[in-house]
Amino acid sequence: MTAPTVGAAPAETVDDLVARRVAGQSLEAPFYTSPEVYQRDLDVIFARNWIFVAAAAEVPEPGDYVTIDVGAYSVIVVRDDDEEVRAFHNVCRHRGSRLLQERQGAVGNIVCPYHRWTYGVDGKLMFAESQPPTFDKSCFSLRSVHVRNLSGLVFVCLAQEAPDDFDAVAEVVAPHLAPYELDRAKVAVSYDLQEAGNWKLVMENNRECYHCDGHPELTTAYFPLFAYEPEDITPRLKPLYDRYVKAAGALAEVRAAHGLPLTDHRELDTRVVGYQLSHLPLDGEGKSFAPDGAAVCTKLLGSVQDAAFGDLSLHMQPNSWFHLLSDHAVVFSVLPTSTGTSVLRTTWLVHPDAVEGVDYTLDALTAVWRATNDQDRALVAGTQAGCANPGYLPGPYSMVEDDVEAFVNWYVTRLREASA
Repeated sequence: MTAPTVGAAPAETVDDLVARRVAGQSLEAPFYTSPEVYQRDLDVIFARNWIFVAAAAEVPEPGDYVTIDVGAYSVIVVRDDDEEVRAFHNVCRHRGSRLLQERQGAVGNIVCPYHRWTYGVDGKLMFAESQPPTFDKSCFSLRSVHVRNLSGLVFVCLAQEAPDDFDAVAEVVAPHLAPYELDRAKVAVSYDLQEAGNWKLVMENNRECYHCDGHPELTTAYFPLFAYEPEDITPRLKPLYDRYVKAAGALAEVRAAHGLPLTDHRELDTRVVGYQLSHLPLDGEGKSFAPDGAAVCTKLLGSVQDAAFGDLSLHMQPNSWFHLLSDHAVVFSVLPTSTGTSVLRTTWLVHPDAVEGVDYTLDALTAVWRATNDQDRALVAGTQAGCANPGYLPGPYSMVEDDVEAFVNWYVTRLREASA
């Protein structure tokens, strides 16, 4: 038997990693490769915070549902008979069977496949065979999950007590979302992209445009300048920046004419429900994500009246971002699936009366973000492989990666608070 080494250093903990995190630098490798960190992420980030799970348009009618898996959790998001969006744990109150197996569908009632316990879409137990006269159905409703429908964007929180600043953020964000009427939109298409990278790498990649030269399809319409200050503009970027300034001025006039709030907001790491909202101009025609900013759908969303309406960009910590344009919206969510893998779900929304093949084609609607997502998937996979390399050391963020630093700071702060 080998004797333990005298004076051996104790095993490093997640709290040790959090305590020595250096501001302004990328995270150490275990944050992306350690099973212990991954489990902490599930327990602290995804089980205690508000996470984006679906567009309300995915459950347009009573009985329509989607299911979401987060670690060991499975959640049902369903529209009830009063047309309210509800969320429940996907667990039968009898002996724990999973109730709904499919990613999406429609039900009259929720029926357990094991012993046929039957629940209404409001979660109340309606039927349970062979129970004694003393059995009280009202004691065995489905367990509710905190849910908020923010102007057509559905968030859930798995904790018993949800962070209480969501409503304050919603009060700021909702007036900006109002013209798009996402609650009335319809899903044109949705797809899942399997990422060979830790969920944080997917989010960090999204939070900067330092790499946007690698997105030629996107940057024909999208100005890759949202994190730049005038002093950051290099001679190479000057012509692009001049177009950006001109387009931003024109967009401000359109926003004012619509009576919209003109102030953008950035509270990415200064509150628990971190967010950023910016109404950005588009290049070229300024209408949508098509070459040179052209439109991709002939029907405008909601009450939007001007096709050159730019891009309302919303980031929500920890797992989502959104682009709302005059003619469609794209919503993104990231969920962890293992230490080194995650899934990116992308959903395109259009006007409820828009007809595929008449008002839009799926190829034109989705081309830019399908290409961009695939390009980012390769970048994330390469970064995951690099972080797992023993030669990796944290590097400094550039002057235009403030939002990456804000994401990482928000994340580390949540872990630190949970250990306090």
